[in-house]
Amino acid sequence: MALPLPPILSPEEAAQCGRTLAPYVFSSQILELPTRVIEAANSADALHSFQELYLGTNPMLTAVAFALALCPFFVLAAEIRNNYSQVDCWWSFLPSIYNLHYYAWAYGNGLPTDRLQTIGVISVLWTIRLTYNYWRKGGYSWGAEDYRWAVLRDQINNRFLFFLFDVVFIALTQSLLLCAITAPTYLFTVLAQLPETGAIFDIADLVFSRLLFFYILIETVADEQQWRYQQAKIKYCDTGVIIEGYDKEDLERGFVVSGLWSYSRHPNFAAEQAIWLTLYLWSAYKTETYLNWACVGALGYLALFQGSTWLTEMLSGRKYPEYVEYQARVGRFIPRWSVSAKAQKKAKAQAEKMEEKKNE
Repeated sequence: MALPLPPILSPEEAAQCGRTLAPYVFSSQILELPTRVIEAANSADALHSFQELYLGTNPMLTAVAFALALCPFFVLAAEIRNNYSQVDCWWSFLPSIYNLHYYAWAYGNGLPTDRLQTIGVISVLWTIRLTYNYWRKGGYSWGAEDYRWAVLRDQINNRFLFFLFDVVFIALTQSLLLCAITAPTYLFTVLAQLPETGAIFDIADLVFSRLLFFYILIETVADEQQWRYQQAKIKYCDTGVIIEGYDKEDLERGFVVSGLWSYSRHPNFAAEQAIWLTLYLWSAYKTETYLNWACVGALGYLALFQGSTWLTEMLSGRKYPEYVEYQARVGRFIPRWSVSAKAQKKAKAQAEKMEEKKNE
């Protein structure tokens, strides 16, 4: 039986939207899939039927259908609990589920899986880190909600409009985005049909995969530095005790500025964006394309982080008097070559310009 993948003769063909995506996702196949699932469930040997259905369906189609199927559950849970962090609770799991899905599908169909297996391992490590950090901050506690949703809810101040926002953005857009950032893994699955380029794990694969490991390490260190600071601050506020490694000025400031946080205001966010951007660049390199449709997920992820970070910093600026100075001295994501405040640089430049005019 022919694989439900587009036949390709070159790496470039694996990245063509009209060949690898549109014939499956933007077709009647996605509408027919629920009926096929019901038929498999009602068959005499349901397990075997589901296996045949899974392996006989294009893996990108399955992933998108799953992402869409989750949306009603996210909306329903949010409305029942009046808590809009439903997608947040699944954020650390869904990308790994999709990446492992591509690996399992390729393995089940007898395709080479070295590259997909590596991505699967990296995804699991990514999930462990993010899940642990979210858990220890109380993210999985009953009633826990990202404070930014409450701010947006107050700003919109209209229950129906916020319901639409929940359906369109929180549930639908974010669910599809978490699927889209793993689209490069689908390209690797398509590429696995080629006996050389797709099957061989080479030096380039080693470099890209080790970069991903490095970014996860950066995230882990940044998370730990943030966590230790917050625990020290809480203890100081509750008992007045200053934990070793901090001083009164540090803790009364209200936010961490040491370690990786002295180079970037959001080192964990920077590394997080780098992970999915690197995965896309990896797929672009292997498919020998400068730009392909899989960039939509990575670019969407970057856009989301730009917006959410802007909101976070706006609220931090209102809460902490010294945060504006921190913003002036330290880059949001990318470290600056100089730690001098922007205002100081501007004043110095203006003074030099005035001095030049005097000398003319």
